[in-house]
Amino acid sequence: MGTSLLGVSLAWFTSVYRFPGYRFFSWALFLPLAIPAYVIAFVALGTFDYTGPVQTSLRHWFNSDLLWFPDIRSGPGVAIVMTLAFYPYVYLLSRDAFLTQGKRLLEVAQSLGFTRQQGFFRVVLPMARPWIVAGIMLALMETLADFGTVSIFNYDTFTTAIYKTWFGMFSLSTASQLASLLILIVLVIIMTEQRFRLRMRFSESRKSARVERIPLTGWQAMAVTGFAGTVLFFAFALPVIQLSIWAMDALTIGLDQRYLEFAWHSILLSVLAALITCLVAAMLAYAARLHSDGYTRFAIRLATVGYALPGAVLAVGIFIPMAWLDNLLSDWIENISGVETGLLIQGTLTVMLVAYMTRFLAVSYFPLESALQRVTRSIDEAAAGFGVTGWSMLRMIYFPMLKSSLFTAATLVFVDVMKEMPITLMTRPFDWDTLAVRIFSLTSEGQWDQAALPALTLILTGLIPIILLIRHSET
Repeated sequence: MGTSLLGVSLAWFTSVYRFPGYRFFSWALFLPLAIPAYVIAFVALGTFDYTGPVQTSLRHWFNSDLLWFPDIRSGPGVAIVMTLAFYPYVYLLSRDAFLTQGKRLLEVAQSLGFTRQQGFFRVVLPMARPWIVAGIMLALMETLADFGTVSIFNYDTFTTAIYKTWFGMFSLSTASQLASLLILIVLVIIMTEQRFRLRMRFSESRKSARVERIPLTGWQAMAVTGFAGTVLFFAFALPVIQLSIWAMDALTIGLDQRYLEFAWHSILLSVLAALITCLVAAMLAYAARLHSDGYTRFAIRLATVGYALPGAVLAVGIFIPMAWLDNLLSDWIENISGVETGLLIQGTLTVMLVAYMTRFLAVSYFPLESALQRVTRSIDEAAAGFGVTGWSMLRMIYFPMLKSSLFTAATLVFVDVMKEMPITLMTRPFDWDTLAVRIFSLTSEGQWDQAALPALTLILTGLIPIILLIRHSET
């Protein structure tokens, strides 16, 4: 409800109306996508908790220890944090719908005798429902997959229960049972979203070159500007400002050899995962271009469904067969050579990289597939005329033409792996901590200031694809 309210209303205002700052807010409201939800969570706790600066200042100003303040450590507190973190998904898709048809549909509704408000609710909003529902589904999937936010708030969900049963009770079988239940919930949501997609009907999807915006004046203009500014402040500006203050206070402590090691681990994992995932995605996209039969489409759809699965579920689901394979290989080598090899796969980066590839394959596949669709078949025929076919065509023809899309896909995977917490936390080798794991360990002990520096690093890294997304949306 929160993401739909914020996302749809902000998308409508920035797409159709002209008010003070509308150009700035149209792209600035994308920026919270760069901040992981668990970062907003510990900033909210550190700022608005009983011992935080806000309540401390209020008690000092009013000279009273009995001052009432909403409890941030509650279910509504978790919901507000997730709303601020995930509303850009609804905003992004709803804004695209409103830019392509919102103003025209509003004019049609007014020509039929509706007011602007009636036209929005009775014509524009129903026509944009597929885009809005798709954004809400993304927010729901992210909420189900979230681990860091609910852990910081100590709010029990399926993901925290999976982690606790595995690492707290050392019961992998119970963790797999909980993961199976969560998969059922995810599948129900996916099927619901697909039913909505079946009702989609496409008409003109081009953005008008020049759209005359509806001007807002007086208190309405100030109200819309204040509303957009308030959301942007709490979702992006306040976390960045508070993290900067904490990071400056703890700079001498946090910026040490261990921090550089955490950063190196995060960068190395992200680079390896981006290379492997984009390579597999390119091969899948090329296979889909060569073979358009139903089996290939089904296999690719199955391979890219991992993005809809929570990280904790993937960690359990991949660790179990990897452990079985590891034991099988160890026993086989020992029977042949008589040498005890120990664990060959567990305790290495292999499990993590396989889980990353499964989780983020869709992120890299769809940009490459879209780019390949823009490559005409005549290029294939011309290359075949020169004797270039198969893998040679992929290496010599397609890779150079897909440089831009490959960079975009690799960047998205890189940033997603940098922010990924449950997979890293549950499958990492011993003493292989990353920035995300460091944030989790520090926030678990309430050391908000120490967690600020790695959090700022993640945000700055996350701004890269957001800037690319903004540039693409404005073209």
